[in-house]
Order: sequence, then structure tokens, then C-alpha cells
Amino acid sequence: MNTKPYNLYSSHLKQRFGGRVHKISIDAGFSCPNRGATRDRPGCLFCDPSGSGSVGIEQALSVAEQIEAGKDVMVRKYKAKHFLAYFQPFSNTFAPVERLRSLYDEALAVEGVVGLAVGTRPDCLPPEVLDLLAEYHRRSYFWLELGLQSIHDQTLSKLHRGHDYAAFLEAYRGAKERGLRVCVHLIIGLPGENREQILASAEEMARLGIDGIKLHLLHVLDGTGLGDLYRQGEMDILSQEDYVTLVVDMVERLSPHTLIHRLTGDGPRDRLLAPLWSLNKWQVLNAIDAEFRRRGTKQGSRFGG
Repeated sequence: MNTKPYNLYSSHLKQRFGGRVHKISIDAGFSCPNRGATRDRPGCLFCDPSGSGSVGIEQALSVAEQIEAGKDVMVRKYKAKHFLAYFQPFSNTFAPVERLRSLYDEALAVEGVVGLAVGTRPDCLPPEVLDLLAEYHRRSYFWLELGLQSIHDQTLSKLHRGHDYAAFLEAYRGAKERGLRVCVHLIIGLPGENREQILASAEEMARLGIDGIKLHLLHVLDGTGLGDLYRQGEMDILSQEDYVTLVVDMVERLSPHTLIHRLTGDGPRDRLLAPLWSLNKWQVLNAIDAEFRRRGTKQGSRFGG
């Protein structure tokens, strides 16, 4: 049962499958339009050269082998029975349909895998790929995780994203026309964005009625364009207090029905330049819960206001 003041994704999964469902991250060898086919271009300003969430993934293994390795850990630690195969690093629809189908089928064929989560960018979802994803939505428990980061074109341009908000809307509408569940990723603390702009992104997600959301703290990593700006003293870093306040402000504005997939994250310790307070993830999550209690509010308190 969910005891949080927000609509927790993990609680939804327990209700849906009768127990915990564990996500296993997979690196299937994809790249993205910004980095090119061989991942040798700089990419977005904040992008980790090894790909978001790639820490601990054994990239030399096949998709099935990566899942089996992840299962071994989850079964040993949690006696897990159900798993989602999460195609995470880079853009996991940036390939011909035939290759996508082969890799997704390989993941679903592993015993215990009940569904897929596929992370990608708005400019990697042509109609034929969306049609393919709709097939997996019909035959399994499926989520499309769509990296947006901000609704503001000026911010997207600064980040070297290579697409604008209109591209996101086109991809999102195409996904919803096909009935897909969509989880949108936003980053809090992007260079040049003020509080009003950050909250505007949340309010727009509320207007769209998105199915799920991941809120990310901006991590400044060594080896990125953002890291260079940080070392040159050209960007401000949020304090934990300011981040917690913004997260609660945003969640209060979301629809009560939107599933909260993530409220923060921790970057790779060996490459994290700032903010160092983010290394204590549970401290941040506990502070978010405490702020909701202090205000006496919950998700959706300001929805439609």
C-alpha cells in the first residue's frame, strides 16, 4: 500500500503484479542522433560519455545475458520473481525496426520478464517505430520513457539537445494515439532556468496528463560540456534545500493520477563534480517527504490551479 503523499510507481507495480517488480537496466549498444552511430560526438551538454544510468551494466554481454546477470542479483537479495527489462543508456529506438524487434524479443523471452521500458528521445520515434512499440504494448507491460528535460526551446538549445519542444509534442501525441504509456523525464537545475520556468514545465506536463514522470537532479559530471562550464565558474548549482522545494512545488502541480517514477538520483561517484550532497539519495528523498508533511500537501494539491 502506498503511504507516500504522491502516486508512487513501485506501489502501482506491486498492485498490478501482486509483488515487487524489479527493473534491470540494459545497454543494447544504441547511440543517439547527437552522438552519431559510434557514440564519438559530444552529445548533449550534460550527457555522460558512457550513457545515462550505465553504471554497473556489463556492456559486453548480450541483452539476455545482461538480464540474467541482473536477475541473479535481484533474486539473491530480494527473492524477486518479476522483472522489467529497461533499455536505458542513450536512445533505444535509434535503429532500424528489424533490429529493435530482435532486441526487444530477446529481452521478453527471458524467464520472469513481464514487460519492457524503452528510453529514447523525441526525434527517434518515426511512425514505423511507434507502430512497433504499440505491438509490445499490446503483448506485454510496456513503458515508453521519453527524455524531454525542459519545455523551453532556449534551454534545449543551450543543452545542444538537437530538437525543440514541438518535436516532443509530435512524438508524445503519436505515442498516445497508439495507446502507449509514456513516462516523461525532466531535469531540475538546468543552466539559465529560473523557478518560474521549471514550474512551467511541470504545469505543462499536468496539462498533457502524462502517465508517468521522472524528475532528475542536474548532475555535473567530469568529461561533459557541463563539467567544463562548472570548472569555469559559469553555472550555479542548486542547494539540497532549493531542490527539495522545487520537487514538492512540481509534484503539487501534477495530476494526482500521474505515476511518480523518480524524484531524484545519484550520479557516478568517480565522475560527479557537483552537487556532492546528491550522493546521499535517501537523505534527499526523506527531505522531500518531510517537506510534504511540513506543508500538509500532496501530489495534485495545486493541479489545475
